[in-house]
Amino acid sequence: MGELSGIDVVFLGTMVGHSERTLQIVRSSRDRVRDDALRTLAAAIEATEADELVTMRGWLPTTGPGASATAHHHEGHGDDAALDRLRNAPAPDVDRMLREVLADHQRSAADLARAQVGVGRNERVRDLARRIEQSRTAEVELLGGTP
Repeated sequence: MGELSGIDVVFLGTMVGHSERTLQIVRSSRDRVRDDALRTLAAAIEATEADELVTMRGWLPTTGPGASATAHHHEGHGDDAALDRLRNAPAPDVDRMLREVLADHQRSAADLARAQVGVGRNERVRDLARRIEQSRTAEVELLGGTP
């Protein structure tokens, strides 16, 4: 893997928390989505981020310098209220609400990844950040938001 700088560790820890929240968002509405295209997109997002989570957790240090930076959970991200609104949305509003909540969430992931490409030290982490930035930006467009 090579050496991870502090900024690489913080990015990976933040993205782990972000992807965990993405999975919560997608799974909270999976059985209520009506639109087939949205259901397919949500399933693709879930598969991609579950896979990235395994990779990122494998790269993070479990001991030594930097481990404490990833030990805390990144709950919230300011979207607890959005997740609650989605969970409690009346059936006719679920698709629209999922599009909005997921577009906002994925836009913030793209922003984090874009910043990491510029400042990251480890080439494999920067490469992952590039892929995240591209995929999340495309997802926001597919969700009907502005990247």
